[in-house]
Amino acid sequence: MKKYLTFIVSGLALLAIIWFIRHLWIIGTVKVVRPVYGTAVQAVYATGTVEPTVMMPIASQNTARLVKLNADEGSEVVKGQILASLEDEHLQHNLKELKEHETLAKIRYERNAQLVKKGVISKDEYDRTLSEWQAASAAVRRIEAQISYLQLIAPADGRIIKRDGEVGQLIPANQPVFWLSCCAPLRVSAEVDEEDIVLVRVGQKVLIRSDAFPNQIFYGRVKSITPKGDPIARSYRVRINFSENNPLLIGMTAETNIIVHEKKNALLLPVSSISENKVWIVQDDGKLSQNTVTIGARGLKQAEILKGVNINDLVVLQPDNKLKNGQKVRFILVKQEE
Repeated sequence: MKKYLTFIVSGLALLAIIWFIRHLWIIGTVKVVRPVYGTAVQAVYATGTVEPTVMMPIASQNTARLVKLNADEGSEVVKGQILASLEDEHLQHNLKELKEHETLAKIRYERNAQLVKKGVISKDEYDRTLSEWQAASAAVRRIEAQISYLQLIAPADGRIIKRDGEVGQLIPANQPVFWLSCCAPLRVSAEVDEEDIVLVRVGQKVLIRSDAFPNQIFYGRVKSITPKGDPIARSYRVRINFSENNPLLIGMTAETNIIVHEKKNALLLPVSSISENKVWIVQDDGKLSQNTVTIGARGLKQAEILKGVNINDLVVLQPDNKLKNGQKVRFILVKQEE
């Protein structure tokens, strides 16, 4: 019996030790940070898409069959370059006949020009041959213009971003075969929530990230804000110009942070240390106290603290709902992530 009681007492003691260690080290150990001085940044977040600033359609004015392609999607082209040719065989045949007719009309005109000077023919006869020559020349120019429309020519330097049409396909008049990105760098078109759009202004700096380049930040500025929002998505379109060349491609998704407010020498805390405008502070005696803070600019990672925390305070990082006022804790001091 005595041994049995001793076993029970030992078991209870072991449980007490386990509870004490768990309470002290698992529940009672927290990570803390000190506030730092830095630049407080308030940003509006929005997702967007990389797109060309200028996109020009290239189409034929006549319906014809596509017979040759000289460029494809991704091709860099120069102004005046022939990108594709459409079938013009029947027009070339007509042009040959019209040029022969023009040549004969010109010969008759030049002969009659001499005869009218000598009084051999009347002025009316001379005028008739002049009109015939002019009409034949106009007909040649018209068909030459039609033939030129069957040559799809780059109107500017740029890059082909889309091609619609294959060799042998009948291309309707005015249907674009190519889309050309030209004349300006790429941009981002972002959708900003209607609650945030009042903070956005033309000229504001923008930080841009893309999953395709996870370790890079690109910079831009707000170029324009659409005056009419989307009533279904409850958002406004914001155009953002890049500040520099970058490897982003048309169609890539971009995450944008539009900087709407910056304040230097501000007292900063990680956003993850703040819950419902309250923070937990470890006092000199190792006990916790909860303070209410006044927040200024709030970014994705850091928030400006206007009131409620001092520079030397130890603030609990990522507090949980188990913390209580007066609870004694152990802590590990870590550095703030900027």
